Amino acid sequence: MPTEFIFVHIGRDARIVELPLPAGRTGAALYAALLTTGLLDDENLRIFIDEEDNEVMKDCEEEHKGLKHGCRIHLNHCKRIEVRVHYLEKTAERKFAPGTRVRTIKQWATREFHIDSKDAPEHILQVCDSKERPSSDTPLSTLLRNCGCDVCFDLVPEKRVEG
Repeated sequence: MPTEFIFVHIGRDARIVELPLPAGRTGAALYAALLTTGLLDDENLRIFIDEEDNEVMKDCEEEHKGLKHGCRIHLNHCKRIEVRVHYLEKTAERKFAPGTRVRTIKQWATREFHIDSKDAPEHILQVCDSKERPSSDTPLSTLLRNCGCDVCFDLVPEKRVEG
């Protein structure tokens, strides 16, 4: 039987660590596996699976349906990340789980600003006060700066070529 893997994102670190999927697919088994590898070296780190809102409880013995081959595990100090998106003169704010991907934020923002579904693909999220345009697959936790639990974006038009 081939080995199954999970992918671990550690806080503000952009690297991804590949680990074998724990035999017991429970929060307790995941916690034990992360401790064994040394990735969970801070007792204040919270564990999230993919884009789930609820953190994994370290002592939970029930099987976790999200803990499967190829899932992303996010280790983060923030329980929620405050996201602020600016579009023209408007601003929208909402809290998301650390594993939420940029594409989910863009979908929320385009609905929040009532952008027509035909125009939405022509816009992209850009980190405020920068030229950084993270890919749609980027988890929010990797965009955190300093010790904060917040991310700011501008919803801007993607480069248009006319002619």
